[in-house]
Amino acid sequence: MLGLTFADKDDYDKILEGDTIDILGLTEFAPDKPLTLVLHHLDGTQEQFPVNHSYNAQQIDWFKAGGALNIIRAEAAAKAGV
Repeated sequence: MLGLTFADKDDYDKILEGDTIDILGLTEFAPDKPLTLVLHHLDGTQEQFPVNHSYNAQQIDWFKAGGALNIIRAEAAAKAGV
């Protein structure tokens, strides 16, 4: 789960029942860099707006790896020469 906050609290009211959501910017995910939330409404319209996060570089690495345990496992395997 990715913890995000609304840059503008009024954007919360744009989310409708049945919306699907895309998060743009995850390939460039970096500390202090907002992401963009795209709402796909059932009527075919879209809205997008910035969202904030408080992740540091290490936490972003954990997210990209699928969790801290995956990083620990990879580091242990590298040390073992696997």
